[in-house]
Amino acid sequence: MRITGAVFDLDGTLLDSNSYWDRAPDEYLKTLGKRAAPDLARRIFTMTLPEAADCMTREYGLTQTAEEIGEGVNAAMERFYRTEIPLKEGVREALDWLGEAGVPVAIASVTDRPLVECAMRRFGLLDRFSAIVTIADVGAGKNEPDVYLEAARRLGSMPGETLVVEDALHALETAKRAGFITVGVYDDTSLDKQEAIRNISDYYLNSLKEIDFVLGDRK
Repeated sequence: MRITGAVFDLDGTLLDSNSYWDRAPDEYLKTLGKRAAPDLARRIFTMTLPEAADCMTREYGLTQTAEEIGEGVNAAMERFYRTEIPLKEGVREALDWLGEAGVPVAIASVTDRPLVECAMRRFGLLDRFSAIVTIADVGAGKNEPDVYLEAARRLGSMPGETLVVEDALHALETAKRAGFITVGVYDDTSLDKQEAIRNISDYYLNSLKEIDFVLGDRK
């Protein structure tokens, strides 16, 4: 198997941050004197930020614009990225192995670029990525392949030679349909979907420390 590029998701893959995204909408709504429903974070998980803002506007009678709501949620997340959110196990090792193998890497994320850069800069890893692509850049969420296709394009890699490393089932399904080599990574927040994630993934990793197995499978 020829690998000429690797595209990593951010939240839940590189960073142990999904539980913080569960908290962010509630943190923002609290500043407006409102309380989020317990299932809000789960329901907006696959949405773009404008879609999530529209949902919150309808359900909580918000008068803020979608841009203002997005900024409020991002402000809550920025505090978490700057001070609390940890790296997932094996990230540094995985980037080292890919670097030694001469495989360029990118990030493809639903998270806005300033937050991605903030998080990676905090860990001294920003310069390890040749490209960062967000859904804001392509105008579509991860139910569409655009963010992966653009990341691969920037790496100069074709989908069939590009790893997409993800923790979310819907994202892996999208990448698989687009012809990428799918690498599923365990994350606690997707515990109930692990069997489906294993089935859709060309490779399944309990930790990014195991990515050397994928690289060792190259022909």
